[in-house]
Order: sequence, then structure tokens, then C-alpha cells
Amino acid sequence: MLAANDHSSGEFLPALRSRNRELAASFARIMRNFARRRNLFDDGPMTARLSDYDYDLPTELIAQRPLQRREDSRMMVLHRDRQTIDHCQFHELKKFLRSSDLLVLNDTRVLPARRFSDDGIVEFLFLEHLGPKRWKCLVKPGRKMRVGAAARINGVTLRVEEITDGGARIVTLDEDIDPYAGGSMPLPPYINRLSDEKDAARYQTVFANAAGAIAAPTAGLHFTPEILSELPHTFVTLHVGPGTFVPVRSDNIAEHRMHSERFSISPEVARRINDARRIIAVGTTTVRTLESARGADGKVQAQEGATDLFIYPPYHFRVVSLLLTNFHLPRSTLLMLVSAFAGREFLLCAYEKAIRQHYRFYSYGDCMLIL
Repeated sequence: MLAANDHSSGEFLPALRSRNRELAASFARIMRNFARRRNLFDDGPMTARLSDYDYDLPTELIAQRPLQRREDSRMMVLHRDRQTIDHCQFHELKKFLRSSDLLVLNDTRVLPARRFSDDGIVEFLFLEHLGPKRWKCLVKPGRKMRVGAAARINGVTLRVEEITDGGARIVTLDEDIDPYAGGSMPLPPYINRLSDEKDAARYQTVFANAAGAIAAPTAGLHFTPEILSELPHTFVTLHVGPGTFVPVRSDNIAEHRMHSERFSISPEVARRINDARRIIAVGTTTVRTLESARGADGKVQAQEGATDLFIYPPYHFRVVSLLLTNFHLPRSTLLMLVSAFAGREFLLCAYEKAIRQHYRFYSYGDCMLIL
């Protein structure tokens, strides 16, 4: 009898150990997938080197104009749990969402902030009205507008009284005029043309409401009223400032400092966000707004404030579950934020695929949904 029991135990124990190993491996897979869905870690080594956020992009892939229809953009879908990539169209967005999800979009409106001097030599980007006849602006070329230099816009003289540490000009005008009247859309520098009447509509989301940005929240440019009406959504506001164009100059990205940008979240919007099962942030500006507004109790707080939050790997996202975003410039803070969300190596692999598949890049380009 003992021999029979010893024999059966000898067969049973290896099988039990094998089964335990299978259970342990299965549990490890579950926990890895959970961590990826919660974005608790970035696949691959963490790095703060600027050169690790670089890639080569053929210039012909930089979209110089929008597609004829907003919804015709391509949409690359990144599955973080499986580390796989699908190629879809933006109008298919709904099939990736659940009924309990909530899209959060940035409803800032881009100001027609670009003006040129009457002689066409100096370009101005009006940033902020500081008081009667006083404005803060960017100028190009800067050598033409040192302290004391003057130019005329529509016959009104403006003179540089101060240059800020960041290179902006504080100017005074002979008359207290509205420089946005007759201004044009401030297209980003990688669009190699002047803006026209079409840009006045297309470099603006269909839901733009609160005026104050000098750059569009470009992930929102793909939406039409029809697509938006089919999806549960709400709006926050972050006025995109000149910092969106400021390059990271330090080799150690942790040393970079973001420009502060104003944002607002209403009490009703905060309630809807806190009640939602999953938050889909539309664009990096929405991500920064939501992650900045999280309180000590873990909930998004209704508020009007400003944020200089710089998100880069490793970062634990506490509010945002999914992200819809455009393709971003190499070495940019936007690319670093998305790297923190998707995983740097996985994201750069996706960018390589996008280049091979001839996706359109940047503001007027295609988009990416990160699940």
C-alpha cells in the first residue's frame, strides 16, 4: 500500500509543480497587461537623454494642407497590452470605445494672432494684452526689433520697450487697437506657407469656443459635428501658448522647463470626468489639463488655473485611460508625453511603421489612438 502511495505521489508532485508554474506565469501575464492598461510602467529602459526621442522624417510626409474632409484622416491604433498596431480610419473611432467611456476635448479657440508690419519686413505674433496700448508678442526677425526699434501696422506705430528673458517683446502702440482684427492664423513653422482663408476654418476645431490659443489642439481637428454627436464627450479649456514651439535644448530632458498655460474646468465637467469609467483624452493639451487638475483625493477638481506640467517617462497617469493624438516632432515635449503613455520603444516603432506606410505628420496630418 505504501509503495502504491509513494508511486502516485512521485507522479503527482511534478505535475503539481508544473501546474503552479503555469499559474504563476499566467498571473504574471495578467499583472503585466494590467500595468500596461493602467500605464504603470514604460516598456523598455527609462531614459532622460534627448537623443532617445529623435527620429528621421522625410519632409514630404509633413502635411502642408488639411485633407478635404476632416474625418478622412488615417488613424494608427496602438494596443499597449498586446504591443500590436492596427491601421484604421478616424471615422472608425467609435468601434474602439465603450458606452461608459468619456471623451474629453480642448475647446480653446485659436486667435488670428499673426500680423506683418506695413513694409512686410517684420512678423509679429501677438500673445497677450498687458494693458492699454501694451502687448506682449514674438517677432521675427528679432534683430530688427531691439529695444527702442519701431514698426507700423495699419499705420499705427508700435515700439519695443522691453525684451523678456524668453525673447518676447513688450511693445507699446500709439493707439489702443485690436491687433487680432485683420490678423491671420498662426500656422506652425513647419508649414511652409502663409495662412489663407481656408486655414481660418480648418486650423480650428469645429467645437472651438474659448478664444485664447496661438496654436490649435490638433488632435481635435479630425472631429466633425456628426462624429462628435455619436460619442459621449465633454470639454475642458487650455489655451495653447508659445511654449508648444519651444524646443528642448538640454541633453537631459529633466532639466527642461515648460511655459505655463492657462486652463479651466467647470464643476459639471469635473463631475462627469470623475463619474466616467474610462477617460479618453483628445490631445496632449487635454492630458496635461486633466493630470494637472487631479486633487489629493484622486478626483479631478473644478478650477481655473495654470499648468507647467512636463510629462516624460516614467510617469504614472492617474486620470487618462486612452489617448487620441497626432504625430509629433522629434525631440519635442509632445513626443515625450506620448512616449510616457505608450512606452518609448513601442511608440518609436509605431512612428517607423507610420513613415513606411506614408502617414501624414504633424498639425494637418493623421492621428494615433493609444489603447
